[in-house]
Amino acid sequence: MTPKRLISILLPWLLIVVIGLLTAWLRYGFIEPPVLAHLCDDINNKPASCGVRTFIVLGFNSYGFGIAALVVTALALILKKPLIAWLAAALGMFAVIMYCYYAGALALLIGCLRLLRLQITRMAPPRHQHRDGDRQVHAKP
Repeated sequence: MTPKRLISILLPWLLIVVIGLLTAWLRYGFIEPPVLAHLCDDINNKPASCGVRTFIVLGFNSYGFGIAALVVTALALILKKPLIAWLAAALGMFAVIMYCYYAGALALLIGCLRLLRLQITRMAPPRHQHRDGDRQVHAKP
């Protein structure tokens, strides 16, 4: 296996791990600390990041991240595109960490399985044109 092919196989999986780490930082370092929540409550000295924080909180309170992950997962099952399967797995990872456990876990599982299946299909060698694919018996000369 060439290094270029190995990178193209491993890169989506490494990016899913990176998204998981960034999402964990987002949750534990940006959403959950009470100090940041109290800063956003102050009307006069509100930081610019409060809008992003509010959007993320509304997203997981309304289960929007889980629904988005399930929609992309359904698309990954219909379309045979590795990018869509990767997106389903990445959104599933994001949703699991952002409090949308059931939908996120389902999207992560199906997205990973679909991505793996598409990668295996792309790696399979093409069938040889002179191979006996129809299992006919030929007499030896």
